[in-house]
Amino acid sequence: MKDKKIITLQQGPEKALLISIRTQKVTDEEAEESLRELGRLVTTLGFQVLASESQRMAKSTGGSVLGEGKLKELEKYTKDGEELADLVIFDCELTPSQIRNVEDALGVQVMDRTGVIIEIFSRHAKTRAALLQVEIARLNYLAPRLREKKKIGDKQHFAGRGAGESQIELDRRRIRDRKAELKQELEEVQREQDNRRSRREEQMSVVLVGYTNAGKSSTMRALTGSDVLVENKLFATLDTTVRALQPETHPRILVSDTVGFINKLPHDLVASFRSTLEEARHASILLYVVDASDPSFRDQLAVVNEVLEEVGVEGIHKQLILNKSDCLTIEQKENLMIEFPEAMMMSAKNEADIKKLYQWIVQFFDQKMIQDEFFVPYGQQGVIGDIHTNTKVIKEECDNEGTHFIVRSTSSHLERLRKILRS
Repeated sequence: MKDKKIITLQQGPEKALLISIRTQKVTDEEAEESLRELGRLVTTLGFQVLASESQRMAKSTGGSVLGEGKLKELEKYTKDGEELADLVIFDCELTPSQIRNVEDALGVQVMDRTGVIIEIFSRHAKTRAALLQVEIARLNYLAPRLREKKKIGDKQHFAGRGAGESQIELDRRRIRDRKAELKQELEEVQREQDNRRSRREEQMSVVLVGYTNAGKSSTMRALTGSDVLVENKLFATLDTTVRALQPETHPRILVSDTVGFINKLPHDLVASFRSTLEEARHASILLYVVDASDPSFRDQLAVVNEVLEEVGVEGIHKQLILNKSDCLTIEQKENLMIEFPEAMMMSAKNEADIKKLYQWIVQFFDQKMIQDEFFVPYGQQGVIGDIHTNTKVIKEECDNEGTHFIVRSTSSHLERLRKILRS
């Protein structure tokens, strides 16, 4: 087997050794980019990268995932070296037995990529919905990785434990019971979210989607003037945030930020966050925000499309936003616009670029609106507030019997107004 080794020593109290398993299905370029991304994930988690190692394997399903020779070589990072790793992290998902075997050989804690991502989600979740979703995914991940701390034949009996039930069986039963409680609570939270979402269905909406750390939250903040969290970290945003486009339009346009995507996103997390991504399914426009300065953004865009397809997002107008243009040369910008002629090149830090995007959004919706006339008798003046909020008033005149309006809005809003006035 051929091994490839990259060592970059850093100072820090807690250090991680990263391991890449390279199978025939993965190119060297893909493996390198995935390993760099794992490094960013580990940094987000609070560790520093001590070193990175890789090994070519026919498959990653062996009992220890690494050969005996490689394990012996890695001891210099965990047992014999001047600077030792506190944990070893693999850039793939490991089975419980693989984690146990590597830990026994190296004498330090072992994590896989899935465990790292779930831990980051656990730390960043803030709202009740996100906390519940992450906890369910964490328990799904934890259940098969529980270890029996007592000998297999050791049975204990006490209140709450079934006859002959071992500690590991008890722990797994507790996890099953806890998951059932969390799922029931999540269903209630999701019903509340669905009710709020149904009340917004008639409103025009823009949803920002994209890879984690592509600049969605910065774009959201610039478009809405809101205090949305902006951090140069992976998965800084886990919850869907909805704000009105500013300066506010009539009718109002809502802008939503969503959880970022990442390659090899654990399936349980995709499933758990399905309700959070429901916002994208009901959008009028999807703004695909990418970090155009990242050479791998094309692959990242493919990941976004794959996840959105998995949660059933389809038939919605998509606009590609080539963000972080301030990090590109003139030549790079020109080449990207040749490659993506329909895309919008911008930087969320540039006010002129944000103004251009704002105008594009307003114009997009203006083209979708239709014009109509309404007469509101004085006896139904209560509907006037609805008209000013949910339509663009072109003309408004009063006479002895009521108010005449010429407005522009969506067909659904106009039809609702007609029903109100006929009642």
